[in-house]
Amino acid sequence: MKYHPIDKSLFIKNRAKFTAQMKPNSIAVFNSNDIYPVSADSTLPFAQHRDIFYLSGVDQEESILVLFPDAMDPKHREILFVRETNEHIAIWEGEKLSKESAFETSGIKTVYWLSDFDKVFYGLMIEAEKIYFNTNEHYRQAEETETREARFIKKCKQDFPAHSWERSNPILQRIRGVKEQEELDLMQQACDLTNKGFRRILEFVKPGVMEYEIEAEFLHEFVRNRSKGFAYTPIIASGYNACVLHYIENNQECKDGDLLLLDVGAEYANYASDMTRTIPVSGRFTDRQKAVYNAVLRVKNEATKMLVPGTLWAEYHKEVGKIMTSELLGLGLIDKADVQNENPDWPAYKKYFMHGTSHHIGLDTHDYGALKTPMVENMVFTVEPGIYIPEENMGIRLEDDVIIQANGEPFNLMRDIPIEVEEIEELMNK
Repeated sequence: MKYHPIDKSLFIKNRAKFTAQMKPNSIAVFNSNDIYPVSADSTLPFAQHRDIFYLSGVDQEESILVLFPDAMDPKHREILFVRETNEHIAIWEGEKLSKESAFETSGIKTVYWLSDFDKVFYGLMIEAEKIYFNTNEHYRQAEETETREARFIKKCKQDFPAHSWERSNPILQRIRGVKEQEELDLMQQACDLTNKGFRRILEFVKPGVMEYEIEAEFLHEFVRNRSKGFAYTPIIASGYNACVLHYIENNQECKDGDLLLLDVGAEYANYASDMTRTIPVSGRFTDRQKAVYNAVLRVKNEATKMLVPGTLWAEYHKEVGKIMTSELLGLGLIDKADVQNENPDWPAYKKYFMHGTSHHIGLDTHDYGALKTPMVENMVFTVEPGIYIPEENMGIRLEDDVIIQANGEPFNLMRDIPIEVEEIEELMNK
């Protein structure tokens, strides 16, 4: 891995939080992701399943974590299975985890080779009454590929039909949504890399530059600072492209007079950052661009103040809608009649601001986390209002990542990334 080692104490704490919520005499299993083929002998770069990483720190393929707090043999209460390595594998593929390095990474003392899994697991299932399956229940999930986890669940149900099963995901939603300090520090590092990339492109952007050239500048800055690259597919959208919410082609020329929307975030140690900034290609905002930009900024600042313990996510979005309505009225984009006659299910402001304002962020860009219960300390949310005016060839979105704090003042992980009009113009015209 490019990133610095993470102290195993984080993963020890994470496992303790999970097992504390397991039912008696139950076992939980977590699998690594597959390496996915492209064609011939080509594969996509490996990306670890975030749940096994969260609970063990193991960041390689063909690994399995087993948690069985009530196992008769104490050494089997936490078990890590990793692919057996040897000199041949080391030469052809590079270094893999040994049993010793697996312990140093995870804090799990009992480490077996993956080839021993079936035998050991059968013995454990004889003791257990329930098994926790790790299904994907994220509200945005749309899986079509059969994962390694899904194959395991299918086989386990066939091999052990008399066992009852539970769901790991509700536990993970609760505990992964509230970050430990070590996680917040890693997220700060990811945000700091994003800051470096953004400051770099402020000096690079000018009329005639291609969107993909800007993408390359970000990537170079991220990778040279120990990141694997982007936390998600970047959006580098100039002119009208900024009005396409998930524009990812990044293949157009940036033209004089246009705005450039940058929805970009670095990952660090599998933790995500998620930033959006909108800048003038020429280095100067027009008066109209500045007016819309500052309206979005005011909405973002007011929305951020509401991210405090006790806030309900759904009610928060309604309040942000009211603030956005006021700004759109001030810009002349909607009028009082539009508001008076609006459809409650699709308010008038949605014509120009059609997406949500905030989502959890952490190991995933759209991270696990409770959405129907009040916000609590150490949850991390994005704040990302936008105004999109296709008829004016303009889309503006601004986004920061903030921590919910006990004192009621959210902590902005992107506080050092330029956002005010004057600072952006100054840096682009140095």
